[in-house]
Amino acid sequence: MSPDLASYDRIIVAVSGGKDGTACLLALLEAGAPAERIELWHHEVDGAGRSFMDWPSTGPYVAALARDFSLPLYRSWREGGFEREMLRDNAPTAPVVFETPDGVITAGGQGPEGTRLRFPQVSVSLSVRWCSASLKVDVADRALRGQERFLNRRTLMVTGERAEESPARARYAAFERHRTDTRNGTRRRRHVDHFRPVHAWSEAEVWAILERWRVMPAFPYQVGFSRLSCAFCIFGNADQFATLKWMDANRFAKLVRYEKDFGCTIKRDRGLEQLSSEGTVFQAARSRPDLVAACLSDRPLQTVLTEDWILPAGAFGTGGGPV
Repeated sequence: MSPDLASYDRIIVAVSGGKDGTACLLALLEAGAPAERIELWHHEVDGAGRSFMDWPSTGPYVAALARDFSLPLYRSWREGGFEREMLRDNAPTAPVVFETPDGVITAGGQGPEGTRLRFPQVSVSLSVRWCSASLKVDVADRALRGQERFLNRRTLMVTGERAEESPARARYAAFERHRTDTRNGTRRRRHVDHFRPVHAWSEAEVWAILERWRVMPAFPYQVGFSRLSCAFCIFGNADQFATLKWMDANRFAKLVRYEKDFGCTIKRDRGLEQLSSEGTVFQAARSRPDLVAACLSDRPLQTVLTEDWILPAGAFGTGGGPV
């Protein structure tokens, strides 16, 4: 089912700089969605500080995408980001901060005390794979629930999960009520639907729409990564971690130290040093030091539009992802 896009007061597109979220935006525009009602939302996984797990180049890419299409961009994050949540020791989860048309709002931070002191791990359970729940899902929900502008309005939340990615994602509905929906409430009514416009698309279709609109793939794709998630995503495979160790040795070493401190590795069966030793550095990264530098740079980008569109080296790869 495809919703009536013109019936919504606001259309929120969740973007991470990845191909699927970008394809969602382009698919909406091709379907005639009113551009003046579209806004982009981006979760800063590492908070407002320096990159710990994420690519430094992601924020600038998303900002340039918003400018190129003359769309508002609202960022959100949990204070202290990934690292603070991972190091939580007998303390509550940090507050969520989100940008709005009227300024910045901070919410939460008064929950029960708890301890993590370990990395999230690959699991269907979001209590184990806590990075998704704590740094993305809960952040978005608080931003939706925390803004009066969504009350007594129709809002469409758009995300880029695709059935082709995994059996679990294949079971997602392409269109359903969003978890923050309260349309039948008696006090604070909020009509929120969730739409996954590229759910049935193949990867080839995703790359094709980026090419039609001349949107440059984000830099990590260009050096061989098949997914644009956190750089040091817990789903990463041996080749990805070998490449990351070669590209960004200092951050890699910091994660290894945390594995030793916690007595718990990111992967259940081996540490990052062993995992990376089993992989091969992407040739696309070795051959393009300029692109490696771009991946690790947080400098602003003038544009993500290009007339010289090239299918990136990471296209149709086998990088790890949600299962």
